[in-house]
Amino acid sequence: MGPRYGIVMESAHDVAMHIEKLYTFDRSPFLCCWYKGDELGKRACIFHTASAIGPMFSGFLQTAAYNGLNGVHGLSGWKWLFIVDGIITIPIALLGFLIMPDLPHNTKPSIFYTERQLQLAQKRMAEVNRNPPSKFTKAKVIGFFTSWHIYTLVPLYVLFNNGSGPSTSMIFWLKSFNTSTKTVYTIGQINIYPLGANVVQVLSTLVWAWWSDAMRLRWPPMIVAGTWCMIVSILLAATPLYTHIARRWALYYMTTIQGGLSGLILAWANELNGHDSEKRSFIVASCNMWAYVMQAWLPISRNFYRKNVLSPISVIFPQVEQPRVLKGNIATACINLSMMIFALLTYSLQLRDERRAKVGRTHGGPSLSRESTGRSGGVVAIVQISSSAQ
Repeated sequence: MGPRYGIVMESAHDVAMHIEKLYTFDRSPFLCCWYKGDELGKRACIFHTASAIGPMFSGFLQTAAYNGLNGVHGLSGWKWLFIVDGIITIPIALLGFLIMPDLPHNTKPSIFYTERQLQLAQKRMAEVNRNPPSKFTKAKVIGFFTSWHIYTLVPLYVLFNNGSGPSTSMIFWLKSFNTSTKTVYTIGQINIYPLGANVVQVLSTLVWAWWSDAMRLRWPPMIVAGTWCMIVSILLAATPLYTHIARRWALYYMTTIQGGLSGLILAWANELNGHDSEKRSFIVASCNMWAYVMQAWLPISRNFYRKNVLSPISVIFPQVEQPRVLKGNIATACINLSMMIFALLTYSLQLRDERRAKVGRTHGGPSLSRESTGRSGGVVAIVQISSSAQ
């Protein structure tokens, strides 16, 4: 009952996290409407730290539910966990409704935002050619698929979002030490010890954000973090489970180092398409949708793996193969390598567009206006083509 309960609690948390993806507030398009390119990286990543801090809180909540609420009024601890999670959402929803602004052009003055502040926000966005939203049209949507952005940024984000899979194995690894006659780790320890990986994610997220903004480039942290996680995944695949406990413990913690790249990738997508509100929203939404469509298969694959229902996750990280998951660790190394390739491809296409913009201005032909002069967060986005001949 005890060890199995730890996995039940983890599964309950896992399902809750996937349900949460259905309604979670997407910070990236929102922040892009209020901040300039060189201000976006840090703020997007600070927002993103909540995605690591939240599960940390959930881990402690799981332990508290098991220790204090299991069996109360005839309900198991995992059922109380869902009840508490549901109650928590109520004040969050009310606060979001009452104090969160809309966009600079349609937010009304209130006790939180003065008329002068809103005018300043509108002026700041005009300075970097961030236009207010307009209607989606069929021609405009078709046009989204004629540029390279959607073909590199969406795969880049999908690969990133599936590049830290081995971090989920630590709870199974800790549980595997327990036998029917000996308990090495308690349920509380099994729930709490893996939270060190979330601490690593929070710290690395902030490091990547400040480094990226300092260099005014988005891609270098992706290369460093991707290389790191690729090596970690290879080591997890190549080393025994129980010979060097401290080393494997550290490796599990380091699997989340690339988890802090979300804010940078979405900031990059926002900056590259800052001139077109509809295209920016479409690409960022596509990044989120396809990334979480892949992740949403996880609980389904666990339930149906024995029935030979195959998906990428059920093939590489089936619960029945935890904590070894050799093919999962190898696949994660390949995913991180692919992520780095798409990051470099995106940057090379960005440089190509910058060269074309420079040639256009030099020869007095069609000019390419840009979101800002110079590099804004490592990005100079092509904004519009206008004839120089009047």
